[in-house]
Amino acid sequence: MLKRTARDIRRHNRFEVLQSTYAAGEHVSRQQIATATGLSTATVANLTGELLDVGVLVEVGREDSGGGRPRARLAVNAERGLLVGVDVSEDFVRLELYDLAMNVLCAVERRMDPRGSSPGDVVEHIALGVDDLLTTPDVDPDRVLGIGVSLPGLVEREGGVSVLAVYGHWRDVPMKALLAERLDFPLYVDNPLKASTVAELWFGAGRDVDDLAVVTLRTGVGVGVAIDGTLYRGATNSAGEWGHIILVMDGRTCRCGARGCVEAYVGAPGILRTLREIDPHNPILTIDDQIAAIEAVADAARRHDPTALRVVEDTGRHLGASVATLINMLNPARIVLGDWVADRLGEPLLTATRDAAAHYALEQPFAAVTLSLSELPDNAVCLGTATFALEGFLNDLTSRPSPLP
Repeated sequence: MLKRTARDIRRHNRFEVLQSTYAAGEHVSRQQIATATGLSTATVANLTGELLDVGVLVEVGREDSGGGRPRARLAVNAERGLLVGVDVSEDFVRLELYDLAMNVLCAVERRMDPRGSSPGDVVEHIALGVDDLLTTPDVDPDRVLGIGVSLPGLVEREGGVSVLAVYGHWRDVPMKALLAERLDFPLYVDNPLKASTVAELWFGAGRDVDDLAVVTLRTGVGVGVAIDGTLYRGATNSAGEWGHIILVMDGRTCRCGARGCVEAYVGAPGILRTLREIDPHNPILTIDDQIAAIEAVADAARRHDPTALRVVEDTGRHLGASVATLINMLNPARIVLGDWVADRLGEPLLTATRDAAAHYALEQPFAAVTLSLSELPDNAVCLGTATFALEGFLNDLTSRPSPLP
């Protein structure tokens, strides 16, 4: 692990100050920020001063301090600029436009072929989607501070390269460079595991715990990990490819080419394969859209259809066994199940997963973990990628040398 520099520590502390301001809601005092973060009042005063100077924070009034000078109340300056978050999944490209308070101002979604699309097709979808967002009435493109983009698979984030994506069989695709030919904005590229985890750290289940695992359930599956409140990336930014650990020896063929991967049982295609094995003639299998098909399974389970209930139970059993490995290995305080498969299958999947995890995990780490569904509104990946753009904007803004007098 590389040793953190004083600049790294300052940047981390600055993000903590901003995170606590978001968490407070409408407004917060410097003293409350110091209490929430554990930073000294002097450090908080310096960092909030920086954020006020660049317009990210704003004073919104003062309060009685009980005898001393009135305390300033601080809030995020929503009008400081705009951020775009982009979620490229196997099934859709979703784009959301945020103000700096991370309110969603508008969104667009473009459907994709889950069998795979070319990099050129994806660039076109993103570019057209950004155009749609920025031609919305009352949106000024000049106020966009950055665009965050999530791509499936392994991503080299500094260069914005899609190193490996089973989806579309991509290898070493320079997506950031391709996007820069169409979009004249700062670009920040990563993958959905990291984006979802950052969204939970800033705005969701990770705000009050230090050790967190965020399980992403969609066509592909994986896990994002935060240790001591910091996103864990690994040596090459590929940490989290838990969907391709072996769950069943010589089991189902996974799209990565291996057999028995977690993804082959709890990703959307794996869930529908479970349905096919249980009931080959089930009418849900005729639905030519896997999102709609998973919704149909969820609807049938809510009606207590025995086949659908068995599908959800089997999926939760496999997921719970896989989650138990995370519990035993990472000992997190919280595990969050998120993304569109978890959203649709909801509490029945959570219950089945928790029951199986209790069976397979060691008693002590299981007793210490809270397992829950994500409570973030809207699209967590878009929120996370927009947060990457916010982080990049702040890093750039606060690292500029002060002008000479």
